[in-house]
Amino acid sequence: MSALLGGTVSEFFGLTIVFFGFAAFLTGQATAQSWRPTWQIIPAALLLAVADRFLLYAMFGAELASPGGFLIAAAILAAVAGAAYYYTRARKMVQQYPWLYERRGPFGWRDK
Repeated sequence: MSALLGGTVSEFFGLTIVFFGFAAFLTGQATAQSWRPTWQIIPAALLLAVADRFLLYAMFGAELASPGGFLIAAAILAAVAGAAYYYTRARKMVQQYPWLYERRGPFGWRDK
């Protein structure tokens, strides 16, 4: 598993999931709050994954150019940012237009 991630699992979990996962969550919220399109999550997640790989390399001596670690980190961060985006957008639609929409699950809304 360490060969795939380019470093140890605990370092990857701590930095990628906890630290950059929180950053991805905030990125998804900010993207939804400003009514930006969904596709803008992908470039943001890729940039967060680049920063994640660099910090893993600089702080823990992990492999910098690990394609597996980069792709796994980018996928996890994009999923977290996407979930935050859809959750925030659904909440915002229902709060902003309460006479038109009601909540339908955590990520959606429906007409009243």
